[in-house]
Amino acid sequence: MPPMRKGKGDELRVEYSRASLGTGVRGKYLKDYRRGTNLVLHTPEVARAFPSEKAVNDALISLITVARRTTRQNRRGKE
Repeated sequence: MPPMRKGKGDELRVEYSRASLGTGVRGKYLKDYRRGTNLVLHTPEVARAFPSEKAVNDALISLITVARRTTRQNRRGKE
């Protein structure tokens, strides 16, 4: 495969003029912002235990289910 050639304008500039950035669109990401993001960073140990997003979600859903059952049983036992 031949090496890629850089174009003349393919370098970072010291400064950028506002005109070169184009026009902005007001509210372009508003829906995404309002919906929110839930980003969680795991330790390397946790990442090794769960190879995919689905594996993490399945494990957490199982844990939530067990916790809810346990909580209900404990409440019944105290009454």
